[in-house]
Amino acid sequence: MFAPNFTLTPKILRALMAIEADRQIVASIPLAPPMLEALRRTARLLATHLSTQIEGNRLTRDQVRAVVEGEGNFPGRERDEAEVKNYFAALEFVEQLSRKKSNLTERTVQTIHGWVMLGKGKPSPYRRGQNVIRDQRSGRTVYLPPEAKDVPGLMAELIRWVNANVRSREWPVPVIAGLAHYQFATIHPYFDGNGRTARILTNLLMHRGGYGLNGIYSLEEYYAANLEGYYAGLSVGPSHNYYFGRAKADVTPFLEYFLSGMSEAFGKVRGRAEEFRGHGDTWADSELRQLSPQQRYALGLFRKQVAVTSREIASFFSLTPRAATALCRKWVASGFLRIDNPSTKARSFRLAPRFEQTLRND
Repeated sequence: MFAPNFTLTPKILRALMAIEADRQIVASIPLAPPMLEALRRTARLLATHLSTQIEGNRLTRDQVRAVVEGEGNFPGRERDEAEVKNYFAALEFVEQLSRKKSNLTERTVQTIHGWVMLGKGKPSPYRRGQNVIRDQRSGRTVYLPPEAKDVPGLMAELIRWVNANVRSREWPVPVIAGLAHYQFATIHPYFDGNGRTARILTNLLMHRGGYGLNGIYSLEEYYAANLEGYYAGLSVGPSHNYYFGRAKADVTPFLEYFLSGMSEAFGKVRGRAEEFRGHGDTWADSELRQLSPQQRYALGLFRKQVAVTSREIASFFSLTPRAATALCRKWVASGFLRIDNPSTKARSFRLAPRFEQTLRND
């Protein structure tokens, strides 16, 4: 029976209190449906880019957006494009699934993996052979998962544990989600796609448990920025072999990492939602419909200041300077922005008059 070994350390307790406080505040901030959908889509794009990047995907954030919107065609990157399309589709599937308050099933987990790997809602059978996780540079064995014959039983135990704890509410939902993530990665039920499936499974559990924040947060941002901590948290126990300590190892380090990341992600959502407090409902729907999700999200930056530089755009969207410059040129050409300061070194941009006027009257 799956019985995770962990301790509720002060670090974990602080993270849980911060998560709960931010959740309550975000829930109290009304966001107009068009603005909410813009924020939700931006979060899905960011999650898709960073989660696939963790696994080695080479597409940039702008290329990921282009692929999802059907505008991308990058020769030599066909596999990367497929990974992006599949992951985005899996996120949409989970968002729809999260509205159904039902027990987690193995079929659900297998279907998530089907979306991740094939872009189809067809359940994937568990692996039928042994897989080994190796260091790509040295070739040394990093982790030897349980044998294939034990995978079905371990997965059934994990699903039973999740459902039992969700019902009993013995542990907060974020703790259940973090432990489920850890155990799924430990079982490693597939030859490929385990990390992506574990991260999406986490999203499903958080949504169903009331911690979805309307789909406008991204844990992947924290994982990507703290990747060494992610792998270090998962690599616990006295041996790389599942049967020699990993099964009963102390998972407190991973839980501290996981909940600290969730606290950081929730804090960012709270800050962004507060920027839109009192604004979303009064913006004219006709104006919003003319903007892309990325443009709607950029309004948060222009609420703070009249003019921005491409460097500030790059920071706001986590883009490279070159990508931000190209984006500003595109937005000027489309009529969303106008050049405020034409100087080459200090060039800045502001909203086109009709958007700026609507924003200032809001």
